[in-house]
Amino acid sequence: MPPPKQAPPPPPFEPELARILPTFTAFAPVHMTAEQIERYRALPIPSIAEQIGDRPVQCVDFTLPGDQGVDITVSVISRKDHVRPGPGIYHIHGGGMVMANRFAGATDLVAWALKFDAVCVTVEYRRAPENPDPIPVEDCYAGLAWMAAHARELRIQPERLVVFGGSAGGGLAAGTTLLARDRGGPPVFGQLLQCPMIDDRNETVSSHQMQGLGIWDRVSNLTGWTALLGDRRGTAEVSSYAAPARATDLSGLPPTFIDVGSAEVFRDEAVAYASAIWAAGGDAELHVWGGAFHGFSQMAPDAAISRAANAAREAWLERLLAR
Repeated sequence: MPPPKQAPPPPPFEPELARILPTFTAFAPVHMTAEQIERYRALPIPSIAEQIGDRPVQCVDFTLPGDQGVDITVSVISRKDHVRPGPGIYHIHGGGMVMANRFAGATDLVAWALKFDAVCVTVEYRRAPENPDPIPVEDCYAGLAWMAAHARELRIQPERLVVFGGSAGGGLAAGTTLLARDRGGPPVFGQLLQCPMIDDRNETVSSHQMQGLGIWDRVSNLTGWTALLGDRRGTAEVSSYAAPARATDLSGLPPTFIDVGSAEVFRDEAVAYASAIWAAGGDAELHVWGGAFHGFSQMAPDAAISRAANAAREAWLERLLAR
């Protein structure tokens, strides 16, 4: 659906989130330009040791060849007493294609290692603009292929691999899953896409509504996609593995969970992606959280709407793993 000539007013923020939002604007990218990328890269991210705390969870690093044989790092997070093969959760971090590291958002991995006895692998893909497309998604695919190939020694059930990512990581997770399908690669049991960044064209109504508002507005989105794609952004030269919203065939995908806020840039592309999976006869569960800004459930986890979103995401994962 093309945007109107003049975007309608944005949806209101949920009241509790609206009160919290100003506390994040000093360190979260609202209106990020290319010149500000280094500033946001320099912001601290909790270490994996901090996220594990005193829980009986371990983290072990491995090095493997990424795109074109360049070494990348993955970290394997599991219970210290993990013995019997369990599900594997492959994590791809967010950061607009340009920021953050493999431990951003790893709190979920620690919790799922404990709750589901899952083995979680998180990948340090190389970021744009220094490493443009297709390097990030190819690094992510290489990490998934490594995880599947080493399933026995990692004590993972190779037929139960779930790909999980949020924001840019959600887009890369969707692209990695498409690559796995099209290359006959590791079978993906499910994909969990949290407010995914999947459309470089930035033409939806929601992308126009969120100009200078919330977290990660229209300008930030253009900055991230331009860093990844350069002059190809918005042209016919962009692959569906880089921008999965461009995929014309979404058949043959695993069960999919997508959630997104109604007050964020990615709302309409996330809804369209779920609709396209349904239209292809696939299994998708979609949640649009009214009045939520981008990344709300991680940034404000104690808000009532965040607790509901996190519970819904984990409940879907629990149902999937019970199959």
